[in-house]
Amino acid sequence: MELVDQVVLARQRGDLESVLEIARKAFEKERAAADLVADQFDLEPTRAVLHRSAATLAVECGELRDAERLIGRALAGNPPQDIANELRDLLLEEIYSQRQAIGQ
Repeated sequence: MELVDQVVLARQRGDLESVLEIARKAFEKERAAADLVADQFDLEPTRAVLHRSAATLAVECGELRDAERLIGRALAGNPPQDIANELRDLLLEEIYSQRQAIGQ
């Protein structure tokens, strides 16, 4: 969370280089945390929240394929409906729109 707070502050300062650097560090840590609980389906909603957070940071870093994988893994569990909807929105709105923007 501290790294995410730093991303917000860097964005407010307009320091886009720092935003990407810090977001990448936060993504790596959040992905590692999600990996630890990936197969522990009894840990919902924590499991889904970690995956959602990692996927959101992956999008921030432009790691769209990683974001898709994280969302798929989160939805393969039993996330609460509101989190499942947020994951689907992230997939459809953020990832697909960015893919279209860069022509992938």
